[in-house]
Amino acid sequence: MSADPAGPGPAPAGSGASADPAVFARSLFGELAEVAAAQRDLFPRLPGPELRAAARDVLGVLDLAAGGVRVERAWTDGDLAGEELSWSVGFGPRTRAYLLRPRAAAGPLPGVVALHCHAGMKWVGKEKIADGPEGPSPEVRRLRSQIYGGRAYAAELARRGFVVLAHDVLSWGSRRFPLTADRHGTPRSSEGTRPELSEPDRYDLAAWEHEHEVAKHCALLGTSFAGVVAGEDLAAAAYLRSRPDVTSVGCVGLSGGGLRAALLGAFDPQVRAVVVAAMVSTYRDLLGGYVGKHTWMLFPSGLPRLGDWPDLVASRAPAPLMVMYATRDELFPREGMRRAHEIVAGRYRDAPGRYEAVFADAAHSFDVPMQERAFVWLERHLRPAS
Repeated sequence: MSADPAGPGPAPAGSGASADPAVFARSLFGELAEVAAAQRDLFPRLPGPELRAAARDVLGVLDLAAGGVRVERAWTDGDLAGEELSWSVGFGPRTRAYLLRPRAAAGPLPGVVALHCHAGMKWVGKEKIADGPEGPSPEVRRLRSQIYGGRAYAAELARRGFVVLAHDVLSWGSRRFPLTADRHGTPRSSEGTRPELSEPDRYDLAAWEHEHEVAKHCALLGTSFAGVVAGEDLAAAAYLRSRPDVTSVGCVGLSGGGLRAALLGAFDPQVRAVVVAAMVSTYRDLLGGYVGKHTWMLFPSGLPRLGDWPDLVASRAPAPLMVMYATRDELFPREGMRRAHEIVAGRYRDAPGRYEAVFADAAHSFDVPMQERAFVWLERHLRPAS
């Protein structure tokens, strides 16, 4: 069969195709959603414990442990003490992590796993939210100014009296891929591609096109990208909890880090308090042009047959949960956030005071006012009353 050199030509009358690709996609997937909902029983409302167990299986969450933990170096920075740790989860490069705590603290403190975002930046992970002794790179400073109010929030949280752990996971920072070849195995010359960009920025452009390959490999192995990352986060939380200088443990994250916080809170009942920032909407409302803006981790196969995304986020009820909705978020529809809040609130109906919803007048971010509110909430739920 030979291709028609003139191309496919205009769509036949009555075919339903549109000259506008976005309009066509919304129409097609809207119609497909009706067919799938009728045949696949989408978004049921399973009880929390049943949903958590079923979701853990569907995501293929791996049972991993932080093995052979080492202190690679230590430093002080004003009122903070820091350590760079490393450990093995059993595959790939050793995980690197920063552990920050108040320098003058006496006795055990509550711990928080601070989960770095996605943000299309994979050259680094933990450094987006925590500083080592070298300080932030120009690329990290730029990102922080855009979505973190210009600060390393893990350090600010540690100054409030927490032991804060920020670690890399598969595809980021110490666990990133050496992207020296394209998908066909042809060597890629990063020097010849956008030479005006820094090496980290060139890497991140390439990594953006690589995530689907990571997701495919995970699926081929009976797990998922989300399931592997969740396993690494569970290992990090278990390590933090095992430390003699740590009492109760919570977690917090923005965007992709918020996704990770939600999964950690769903799958680890010993995580006492969870903050999810700018990462909650209903799945069904993402169909209107939002799906392509998000990581593969948000779309593990089979999850919609167990519940909607906010159902899983709230499946930890009645354990404490804060969800921060950025009302000017360009990555989520406002209606999807509103519906998500209703679902979460419904699951916490019998646990008054355990779910706090924050509707922040902000774009997709975890800005300083949002951080401050989250810190106060974490202190209330993790620090024993004196």
